[in-house]
Amino acid sequence: MSERLVPARTALLLFDLLKGHVNADEASRKRFVPVIGNAAALLAAARAAGALVVYANADHRADRATSARTLRDTDNRLRALGPGDPDGPLLTGGTEEARVVAELAPAPEDLVVPKHRWSAFHGTYLDLALRTKRVDTIILAGGSTDVGIASTAFAARDFDYNLVIAADACTSPEQDNHEQLMHRVFPRMSRVRSTQQILAMLALRA
Repeated sequence: MSERLVPARTALLLFDLLKGHVNADEASRKRFVPVIGNAAALLAAARAAGALVVYANADHRADRATSARTLRDTDNRLRALGPGDPDGPLLTGGTEEARVVAELAPAPEDLVVPKHRWSAFHGTYLDLALRTKRVDTIILAGGSTDVGIASTAFAARDFDYNLVIAADACTSPEQDNHEQLMHRVFPRMSRVRSTQQILAMLALRA
């Protein structure tokens, strides 16, 4: 894969950059500040270059009828689950918490893909929409690195998409997980680059 991206064949995929995740607590707000800044730079560059912009947003039903109920030991943050424990915080579709943060608000021409699982591809129209637009390369940014970003990256590889992961526009509450994925896992399936490097790949100056 070339270091030069062809905007007409490229999509920027912003994953779960939603108010409920960003504003979950003070630590989350602080952690997301540089991520949102970098995502905003990628968003402006993608739009200026004419690349497709896609949002993959959690869209859980209030009754959790489409939420996973698989057996597991812990929640997403490795906290032990006991019998009858809830699945953890999920954002209900249609609520203010499930809206994209204002700094990254979708434009009318952007695609907004509701999702009910970690992967942006599972049970959604994302693959169909990308192939309809003849997109073969995805720039991936958002959170959480070790959950939704990882799941979407593995799916993108299996669908044969070229993948560029914006390391400094992704985040996880566990920095060690983030670093492990960026340095030991994602390079096997993608180009892992900084925001500034991706802007250059789009042939735009920061």
